[in-house]
Amino acid sequence: MVETAKKYDHIRVEKNIERQTATIVFDRPEKMNYISMLARAQFAEIFKELDKDDEVRVIIIKGEGTQAFSAGGSIPEFMETHQEELSHLAVHVAAPERSPKPVIAQLQGYTFGVGFEIAMACDFRIAADDTLMALPEMNLGMIPGSGGTQRVARAVGLTRAKDMIMRARRIPADEAYQWGLVTKVVAKEELDKEVELLAMELVRFSPLAQKVCKAVLNAAEESPLSAGLDIEGKAYGLLRTTDDFREGVAAFAEKRKPNFTGK
Repeated sequence: MVETAKKYDHIRVEKNIERQTATIVFDRPEKMNYISMLARAQFAEIFKELDKDDEVRVIIIKGEGTQAFSAGGSIPEFMETHQEELSHLAVHVAAPERSPKPVIAQLQGYTFGVGFEIAMACDFRIAADDTLMALPEMNLGMIPGSGGTQRVARAVGLTRAKDMIMRARRIPADEAYQWGLVTKVVAKEELDKEVELLAMELVRFSPLAQKVCKAVLNAAEESPLSAGLDIEGKAYGLLRTTDDFREGVAAFAEKRKPNFTGK
């Protein structure tokens, strides 16, 4: 495990070169890993660096300690932040969604506010059985402002989104799984292992095919079916010309594991 030398506002980044993963850790456990305005901007910058790092194939996001992934942001800091800066928060939080690499959110305990919004921007959400998810902004006379309303509505439908957000409801892990908010729920003591297994599974695929597949799936949320089918078809044709596809076909015929290079 290699920790990056750069210093961030209660965020650290750990690279495991052997496993080809990087883990972004919200590191403020004494305050439920709340995420400052500065940390949000740094979070987006971290992704820009990891997206270009060929040693990293899968990115994991987690919270330090045992009580929370992140309980959200700082209300006093929010009150002091200029309206113009607030309008950019959703862009920072969307960094996992923009990343060409698979991103796993490792959830436990309190996953509130911007913490939940970050989790919703990830590709996979593995939740410990003690996870509670909420967008509590209604309690403050406010609405979620970093993609919460839009991603939840797309994930679970309008009826459930209104039930969760307009009532500031706390959704436990099992209910979140039933709704489709999380990929899997596991016992808390199994969380690290389950996330590691998923990361190792994702690493074995072609990085180029993963990148294209993620882009095509993300486009499905914003495109009509006809446009989505066109995007899928063009991507399918593109991958047909790659070295990774030829290697995958050869490995299948030879009954061996493929050696994908991302080309």
